[in-house]
Amino acid sequence: MTLKKLTISISFLAALGACAPESRYTTLGGRDAGADALHGGFGYATANNVKVMSISERLEYIKSLTRLFASEAPATINFAFNSSQLDANAQAQLRQQAQWILAHPDITFRVFGHADKVGSNAYNQRLGKRRAQAAVNYLIAQGVDRRKVEAVVSFGETRPLVLTQGRSRENRRTVTEVKGFYNPANDGLLDGKYARGIYRRYVGEGDNTQVSSNQ
Repeated sequence: MTLKKLTISISFLAALGACAPESRYTTLGGRDAGADALHGGFGYATANNVKVMSISERLEYIKSLTRLFASEAPATINFAFNSSQLDANAQAQLRQQAQWILAHPDITFRVFGHADKVGSNAYNQRLGKRRAQAAVNYLIAQGVDRRKVEAVVSFGETRPLVLTQGRSRENRRTVTEVKGFYNPANDGLLDGKYARGIYRRYVGEGDNTQVSSNQ
């Protein structure tokens, strides 16, 4: 096709688009098809990805993921007095946590341990850590990769939910929160491999599918 013919063809197609009725490519709700995907203009999705990779935006994104996790799984479990043993209710809640974590293999988690104010702060620090470790061990027993979940910090008695010097089951707890993204080679940042993993799950190929080197 010559340049002249190509120019005429493009002009003709543009004229057709200008004359087409607005409802031709709209949804039943009257909005343009693909409006959600194109919101903000061309390249908006790329801009979002770049923002997520910045430290401040990544922290906000992690907070959002933590809220999502807590809305879909019981993020907090409780303990008996002076105990780090998991009762039947705590185990059931941790199984729900494990299901969510297994369904989101590209996210890492931390488990924070807490205690009530009975006893010394030093003792409660150790007790909180034992509780956090008990929760992590149970998650690992449910099939969670030990690299995806860790018990690092114990707040002991310093962050009570109930302001009391006495016994409080609400204060004897562990809380599971999102830490970041699982990508140790890149400091937890999102990258092409993360997106490729999402794509594999989307098309039903599984997490362990090998991708050829030319992709």
